[in-house]
Amino acid sequence: MTPYDTPSHPSDHNSRAPSSPSAPSGPDGGNPSGTSDPHGGDATCPPGSSGGGLPGTSDPHSGDASHPSGSFAVASGGGRPDSGETFVPGGAIDDWDQPWHGTFAGLPVLSIEEAPPGPGPVAWLLREASDLDNASSSPLSAGLDALLARVGPSGVRAVVVPGYGASDAQELADRAADLPELRAVFLGAVPAELWEISWIRQGDITPLLEAYPKLERLDVRGSEGLRLRPVTHEHLRVLRFETGGLPGEVVRGVAESSFPGLRHLELWLGVAEYGGDHTVADLGPILSGERLPALRRLGLCDSPLQDELAAAVAGAPVVPRLEELSLSMGALTDTGAEALLSGQPLTHLRRLDLHHHFLTPGMADRVRLALPGVDVDLSEAQHEDDGWAYVAVSE
Repeated sequence: MTPYDTPSHPSDHNSRAPSSPSAPSGPDGGNPSGTSDPHGGDATCPPGSSGGGLPGTSDPHSGDASHPSGSFAVASGGGRPDSGETFVPGGAIDDWDQPWHGTFAGLPVLSIEEAPPGPGPVAWLLREASDLDNASSSPLSAGLDALLARVGPSGVRAVVVPGYGASDAQELADRAADLPELRAVFLGAVPAELWEISWIRQGDITPLLEAYPKLERLDVRGSEGLRLRPVTHEHLRVLRFETGGLPGEVVRGVAESSFPGLRHLELWLGVAEYGGDHTVADLGPILSGERLPALRRLGLCDSPLQDELAAAVAGAPVVPRLEELSLSMGALTDTGAEALLSGQPLTHLRRLDLHHHFLTPGMADRVRLALPGVDVDLSEAQHEDDGWAYVAVSE
């Protein structure tokens, strides 16, 4: 991905973290009392309530029980897309006129300086002011101290960290006792106009999941240094990785983890040149669905192996329970589309996202005709360049 007017390397850039609220590709709304449920339900439920409106009501997208008491849930925000509720086009992270700019988990992203008195539910922007040449400098603690002094522990339910430091996950884990109500985290929420996605450094995110057993949403952008060990997490409902190359260690960490409440899993797999050394076989446990009983939305995106992924998905046990499937942003050709059409039925899906593809017009028509009741996204048709099919996001 090429940002707007960015330098060729982060060390050439004099800017620090974004000076305006930035949670690109975050969910919808800017209305703190009328925004979207970060875990995929859109029923009205004030923060701290039992979710889904009245206790015991069901999630309108799945029919499962309401969110546990005290879960992170806010009201619907006018139907705008939420990246934790559906699959938002990858290009949206460059489109600053779209309604999801400046929001995360259905909440407006505000810094302490920008928030009015009594701001209501907010996703707090923690500018960690990393030195672009030194990923170890990530002074989140001072920002957290100031935030807690203003709103107290109960006022911090979602945080957005637009940092370049690799220690952000560990620092948040170390402060778990101070943040008992934290339910949603976005690490590396740096707009493309500032840094390429491959410049964003991460670390081991396992301690963050272990320290916050009630965390319900985790978004991670960037993959340099990213690590994840297998974990069991009962309450996580949305897990998203936006990368130009997702390491095989992380893919296997997700696949070997147990997420009984996870409803939305989205992996931008990327290319080997930027760390994407995974294989299709690494995704086997995810496609089996055994450790993901609540999964309703699966995104295996941005891969040069999109045809092989499509063939694997065509017979995957997890597919019948899905409501939405995304094989977008990758090098999907007629071969992969044929595998999908020849495999198990997909007519039960509400949405099939194949945007950024390399299908011929005839194959695209076949896909549409085969799935008349499905919202099929075949936008952003591409053309192979001398036989080379490319992914949407890499650098």
